[in-house]
Amino acid sequence: MAISCSKPISLQNTTEAASILPEAIIGAKGLSKRILQKGISWQTPTPGDEVEVHYSVSLQGSEYFDSSRDKATPFRFKLGQGEVIKGWDEGIATMRKNERAVFTIPPELGYSEIGSPPLIPPNSTLVFDVQLISWYPIRDISGDSGIIKKIISEGKGWATPNETDEVFVKYVAECENGVVISKSDDEGLEFSLISGHLCPAMSKTVKTMRKGEKAELSVKFSYGLMYCGDETSKIDDLTPACPNLIIRLELVNWSTVVDITGDKKILKKITKNGEAFDRPNEGSLVKVVYIGKLEDGTVLERRGSDEEPFEYMCAEEKIRGGLDRAVMTMKKGEEAIVKISSDFLNSAAPMVYEIKLIDFETKKPFWKMDPQERISECETNKNDGNILFKDGKFELASNKYDKAAKYVEYNHSFSDEQKNQANSLRLSCYLNEAACKLKIGEYKEVTKLCTKVLELDPYNVKALFRRSQAYMGTSDLEKAEEDINRALSIDPNNRDVKIKHKELKDQRREYAKHEAKIFSTMVSRIS
Repeated sequence: MAISCSKPISLQNTTEAASILPEAIIGAKGLSKRILQKGISWQTPTPGDEVEVHYSVSLQGSEYFDSSRDKATPFRFKLGQGEVIKGWDEGIATMRKNERAVFTIPPELGYSEIGSPPLIPPNSTLVFDVQLISWYPIRDISGDSGIIKKIISEGKGWATPNETDEVFVKYVAECENGVVISKSDDEGLEFSLISGHLCPAMSKTVKTMRKGEKAELSVKFSYGLMYCGDETSKIDDLTPACPNLIIRLELVNWSTVVDITGDKKILKKITKNGEAFDRPNEGSLVKVVYIGKLEDGTVLERRGSDEEPFEYMCAEEKIRGGLDRAVMTMKKGEEAIVKISSDFLNSAAPMVYEIKLIDFETKKPFWKMDPQERISECETNKNDGNILFKDGKFELASNKYDKAAKYVEYNHSFSDEQKNQANSLRLSCYLNEAACKLKIGEYKEVTKLCTKVLELDPYNVKALFRRSQAYMGTSDLEKAEEDINRALSIDPNNRDVKIKHKELKDQRREYAKHEAKIFSTMVSRIS
């Protein structure tokens, strides 16, 4: 809630009226309420409702310094969503329509020891004169009145489905004249919010509902277009008679589906929640049981059992990369269905895996290691990277070198001898990672890594050589020539550098010819 300075407001009559009714204490933290004007109904707003109020505010014992009444614009916010101070969320939840009350809000439920400078000092008790104008349990889901939701029965909890989840609903859809055009079975219907069901309004609305919530939707024509297979088209014979829909909808439950990659290429549907909060990471030893199938149910792969689970090291390409990434989002004991798209797999068909994470072991985090342990882990990861590089797995090797370098980047607690060893390892990891990035064409990353090396060792020929290769890859020939000449001045007999120097000269010569040809063409056109 914004606080703006305005002229002080005298509310003497309000103060006198407030003394007529007794003061009530709300909760156990000192929030008090004194009713100035009683409401006109028995209902009160519930968390999640959008409420509309007028207010004035002062510090306790002082004049009012801000008021929505001065601005002639009511203040709106969603109740119980943390959009305002706690005292407002708790106090306004007790009000009825058109009720007016004075709330005295202690610091703990206001701005606490932080305050809201310059108007509200730390640890201030605030006095609010609030009138509840209205609240809106009817929601405009689409923002353009195309989907209006009327809540018939509130749901449980505060969670709502995410856009990738699979929901289980019961519904009846009918025209405004009462003709039923679609309905679920008595048991209900399950569908993915990605693919949708019946019409766009269903998916849009379900994402705003809580478990067990029942609602009635008024849906305009554009949001009532019917899904037909994978395409959206209108049902011609219903359109004239049924331009708008009424949908009675109940959200029975839903299954959480995690979008692992953020582009819906790897989706994980949790069928059984796991324990605690920890998850495997790169290098973790995991024990899993899984079955890999095509969408038609044909089993292509089966590994492990509850008695003898399959063990492997994460991020070591022991199983499909997409499945490995999903495993690193799981908790111990979690069971899930993982769907990997054909685009991600570069195959003709997607794969579906039923997987259970039995157990896993993670390595000690580097900040808990002593210097010698960190050096040893760096060497281990570097050696792993070397093996991957020789096998042509440049991206995996790059990740290993990057991880290795991080073990020894911060060496304040190292001895002088350990610092020398760590710096040598770090330079080697940077250079090796740069070689990987050259192989996969990430030239900007190559220049960053080589520059890191040169900051530590300005005469490092390998760093100059690889950075010049990166500059050539981005056609920055002047910088490439500068690096290659510097490398030659340091090591005139380096065969690789001399070959690259010749290539660079040839490339510059061809570039000069190309520029001359372009210039000649321009001149001839001008003539």
